[in-house]
Amino acid sequence: MNIRIEKDTMGQVEVPADKYWGAQTQRSKENFKIGDGIMPVEIIRAFAILKKAAAQTNVELGVLPGEKSELIAQVCDEILEGKLDDHFPLVVWQTGSGTQSNMNVNEVIANRAHVITGGKLGEGEKFIHPNDDVNKSQSSNDTFPTAMHIAAYKMISDVTVPGIKKLSQALHKKEKEFINIVKTGRTHLMDATPLTLGQEFSAYVAQLNQCLKTLKCPLDHLSELALGGTAVGTGINTPKGYDVLVAKKIADLTGFPFVTASNKFEALSAHDAIVGVSCCLKKMAVGLMKISNDIRMLASGPRTGIGEIILPANEPGSSIMPGKVNPTQNEALCMVCAQVIGNDIAISVGGMHGQYQLNVYKPVMIYNLLQSARLLGDACVSFTDNCVVGIEPHLANIQMNLNNSLMLVTALNTHIGYENSAKIAKKAHSEGTTLKEAALASGLVTEEQFDEWVDPSKMIGSL
Repeated sequence: MNIRIEKDTMGQVEVPADKYWGAQTQRSKENFKIGDGIMPVEIIRAFAILKKAAAQTNVELGVLPGEKSELIAQVCDEILEGKLDDHFPLVVWQTGSGTQSNMNVNEVIANRAHVITGGKLGEGEKFIHPNDDVNKSQSSNDTFPTAMHIAAYKMISDVTVPGIKKLSQALHKKEKEFINIVKTGRTHLMDATPLTLGQEFSAYVAQLNQCLKTLKCPLDHLSELALGGTAVGTGINTPKGYDVLVAKKIADLTGFPFVTASNKFEALSAHDAIVGVSCCLKKMAVGLMKISNDIRMLASGPRTGIGEIILPANEPGSSIMPGKVNPTQNEALCMVCAQVIGNDIAISVGGMHGQYQLNVYKPVMIYNLLQSARLLGDACVSFTDNCVVGIEPHLANIQMNLNNSLMLVTALNTHIGYENSAKIAKKAHSEGTTLKEAALASGLVTEEQFDEWVDPSKMIGSL
């Protein structure tokens, strides 16, 4: 491998000749050979946004020459276009402040700018310095949390929320299609009074819509940016007005309502916004797990299960049992939910470790949050397209189960009392007869009364 020599304050380092990163990136690459979890590209893109905004702000405030600002912005645009993805090799498992990833971006921008201006990697003095120019008015301690917020806000807005909305809309469509299909209810996994299949699906829609509502508060918190706090939150080495202006520029570049954090000490030392968003994603996962399991149990069978709905047959379900079809989309969604719930634990532990003026679990927190946000959004789209839209009711099984339900006896409570109704239900169950046969045999009701009072369509409330 061809190499070149780069240097930092600790001395010289050998770096691959064709890579734009520098000495500090190489040291991190060599010192943290832990796993294969590369820093998410969303964080790198977020860094490009904030570095561009910082350069533009610095030139407006008179602390950076315009030519340097334009060069930095040009390289940032290349990063945003994905042209330099191969130059960001660092793993998540590095310093807890994310310093090395911040320097990775600084070094790539400086070296790429050097090449753009006619220089050769490893030769000559750079026009753009990674610390003095690219990192001007910044610290890793405020850039990394800013990148966290930008990346998380964008992922949730672009992937998670649209995925949840798509699933909610598909379930709402099924709710309307199924609203008049009366079926037996189930509580404690046992027979209960009737409802409609549409009413059952309405609960799923409500769950998802509530999840979307709960995202608002943590998203508002996530819109606050740490940039301008620099090392400990005091804003040392920043020009006056920098924090407000740079947040505005980031908002303009992204189209999201970012503002400067009201308290930079909190923004650096605590990541409650990340914890709060993760908590909402966990809530979504819990709800989706319930919805997914309900649907696959309702479809169980096809001959020996509940079998009240039919799921699309997407692929063979067994390598040994011919004709078997499984609820694979449900299983995939449930596994995603399990991962999201696990990620939330890691994020919660990370949030607990903000000691004094800095939280040093930043990389693992954002790594897990971005994974959760993407997985939920993608899984909801897959579940919608490959399962929900194709769900059909199995009317014969629904009617059979409804007719066999002993809990229709509940309709008799107000006419013959709870205890007499219970006697009828127990008689039917023990003797293996229908509820109607047991009721007539008891002498407590006539056939005419039974047919009038025990009508499932009258037991579902107002639609």
